[in-house]
Amino acid sequence: MATLARTADLPLEVLDIGNPHLWTDYTNVLPYFAQLRAAGPVHYCPESIYGPYWSVVTHQHIMEVEGRPDIFSSSWDKGGITIADRPEDRLEEPELPMFIAMDRPQHTGQRRTVSPAFTPAEMARQNQDIRRRTTELLDSLPEGETFDWVDKVSIELTTGMLAILFDFPWEDRRLLTKWSDAAVDFESIEDPEKNKARWEILFEMAGYFTNLWAERANKEPRPDLISMMIHSDATKNMTPQEYMGNLVLLIVGGNDTTRNTMTGSAMVQSLYPENWSKMMADPSLISNGVSELIRWQTPLAHMRRTALVDSEVAGRTIRAGEKLIMWYLSANRDESIFPDGNVWNPLRENARRHLSFGFGIHRCVGARLAELQLGILLEEMQKRKMRVEVMGPPTRVYSSFVHGYRSLPVVMRRG
Repeated sequence: MATLARTADLPLEVLDIGNPHLWTDYTNVLPYFAQLRAAGPVHYCPESIYGPYWSVVTHQHIMEVEGRPDIFSSSWDKGGITIADRPEDRLEEPELPMFIAMDRPQHTGQRRTVSPAFTPAEMARQNQDIRRRTTELLDSLPEGETFDWVDKVSIELTTGMLAILFDFPWEDRRLLTKWSDAAVDFESIEDPEKNKARWEILFEMAGYFTNLWAERANKEPRPDLISMMIHSDATKNMTPQEYMGNLVLLIVGGNDTTRNTMTGSAMVQSLYPENWSKMMADPSLISNGVSELIRWQTPLAHMRRTALVDSEVAGRTIRAGEKLIMWYLSANRDESIFPDGNVWNPLRENARRHLSFGFGIHRCVGARLAELQLGILLEEMQKRKMRVEVMGPPTRVYSSFVHGYRSLPVVMRRG
């Protein structure tokens, strides 16, 4: 099992934990978060590549901030939901309003529009198809040969699910992966030339989905996300920027997050083989194992809020206009809630207390679907007695927002 080590020691008063350079080897950041939690729940970073910000690192205080949406704003026009502000020299770039980056009441109406796609009844309807696609994919994997788990399993399953949710042309489904990666490509955002190419990809997405909107605008309502938006009073008159923003939200939320947790399922087999074997020997542990996997992976490392008025969190004064970064990855390792939290353990009794889906009015609308997809993947792996061995270090996403993987070489065996 890998040990955690940091490559450099930085005083906490100058530590920029949001710097994505730290995150290319994520064993760097966990010890720093442990130090921050030990020193207190809230910390100020006066200088960073994203400007000054507050870090909220404990479970209790992140829930407190999430529970005060009228004081701590998610709205795109106040700064949005990620640590990165739009650079001053790029103010001409279009904003991408999305309902997760809106405050009430606008947030409520737009979120309610897509919620029917994720009800328990809809999950029951989707179950059989998700299981069929999962079994077909697992049965197609090469045995005893090295392949990329991210590409062959995680991307294929989540992209297929997105294509179904949008009723998207199946043969073009990998475009959804391309657009999702571009939307959260922090490395390109930092480079003007790369960022220009990134926007070209996003405009390609906007054009494609605009055509789908036009095709379905005069048709009867259907249970796909585009049709739901067309026929809802809250979303049918969206601006092009709002449409594009909500597409980014649904694509990233349905693709990147579940994709990276599915990849985490391969990682924990190598890191915690005894715990994995316990779950494989007792399928009744899979449901809790899924929650524990979502906690352990924490596919979105943070969310941002901006203070609307002077306020206080854990005795620290937050001034109006200042940004708070709620570090979900740290809350999900908070020793007061999750002892030995760096370890994935399917027997953890309170695994469902994780904050990977957020808390309060912005809790992830697709949480049930993510749990369903992950549960079916683990169940079908258990039925096949599949063992996945990691053959080399993962290539990680350059980001302190998406906590994920670009590739992971593995070998799969059965029996």
